[in-house]
Amino acid sequence: MRAWGLTGVLVLLVVVNWADKAVFGLVAQPLAKEFGLTSAQIGLVGSAFFLAFTVGGFFAGVLHKWLSLRWLLVLMSLGWAASMIPLVVVAGFGMLLVTRMMLGFFEGPTNALVHTGAYSWHPIEKRGVPGAMLASGASIAKIAIAPLMALAVAAWGWRATFIILACVGIVWCALWLATWKEGPYMQRPVRKSDKAASVDAGAPVVAKVPLMKIFLTPTFLGALAAVFTMYALVTVVLTWLPSYFEVGLGYSRVQAGTMFGIPSIAGLFFMFLCTSVSDRLMSRGASSRVLRGIVPGIALLLCGLALVTMPFIKTPIVAVVVVSVGYGLGSVIIPQFNAAISEICPPQQLAAVLGVFMALMASGGLIAPYLTGVIVDNAPSAAEGYATAFQVFGIATAIGAVIALCTVNATRDRVRILS
Repeated sequence: MRAWGLTGVLVLLVVVNWADKAVFGLVAQPLAKEFGLTSAQIGLVGSAFFLAFTVGGFFAGVLHKWLSLRWLLVLMSLGWAASMIPLVVVAGFGMLLVTRMMLGFFEGPTNALVHTGAYSWHPIEKRGVPGAMLASGASIAKIAIAPLMALAVAAWGWRATFIILACVGIVWCALWLATWKEGPYMQRPVRKSDKAASVDAGAPVVAKVPLMKIFLTPTFLGALAAVFTMYALVTVVLTWLPSYFEVGLGYSRVQAGTMFGIPSIAGLFFMFLCTSVSDRLMSRGASSRVLRGIVPGIALLLCGLALVTMPFIKTPIVAVVVVSVGYGLGSVIIPQFNAAISEICPPQQLAAVLGVFMALMASGGLIAPYLTGVIVDNAPSAAEGYATAFQVFGIATAIGAVIALCTVNATRDRVRILS
């Protein structure tokens, strides 16, 4: 029970993390009206956030070597809180750009670190569900928190919402410091002078290997190709979905904020269905190649095919359903491929490898929000622009899915790495 309780504390952090991300999509239209911003400028801010997010992600392994996970995540959470306040005091496009980049930089290492912490309490064959729980933090933020934030924006304005999110981040730090302890399935990276450090009590000790040997495996490269395209879609949904529902499909601002969570409900359903079945089967000796390679690859392919149809859909509610189901199916690959990467990686190198993997994954968000804004600005109508953008990213995810189907095989690559 302790393993799941502490995993739950990390899920709460992910919820706060994604609430900080999602608030930008909810306030995009009020900010555009107040600051006189174009869709391309809103998209540029979204892309700038993910540029900083990507850069920050590369520091996960180095930071984990310098500081314990306990204090690293406190530092990250306080950094998010601090990034919320300046825009409230000095509002403007320049400050918006700087503070979102600051938020991105502090959030960058977090994904790898929370997975490292959660995986320390779960053996390799049972990491699908914990990974889905962490991935569900994004969905929880959109389903439960986004409607509350939409109401807060409508009632008190976007500035009050930013202050509330800063306070929530500080409160989480108190909970974390009171509860956290590292689990038995992980080795911390150690300094050369600390050879006597304690080793993993729950799994065989595995020697470190050159990181490039891991990075050049077909599993790492194929999984990266797939999650890169899916994360580009995630950033588009995060930045633009409320605007699509409001401006493109004609729903009210509060309706758009409430409906923001619908794709995430689909994502939760498919993620937990897939990971719970795969963890159960892998515990009984089933193939990792099938359960963490082929199945999620097919799910991503179906996501891409669904989104390709968007320009041909003229009924708003049908468009909402297609986006939601497609996004939900594609979401399966994130916990499954993270678990696959943890299979091929020595425990003491997990934070570094996941940091690089997730930073490169997040680079899918560098251009996607901006590209969407450009497409919308140049389309005959907002509805057509958004539909075209979803079609473009549907094609990209289908290509990523085919690559993953041909390459991801953690069992094979683990043997190659350790040989």
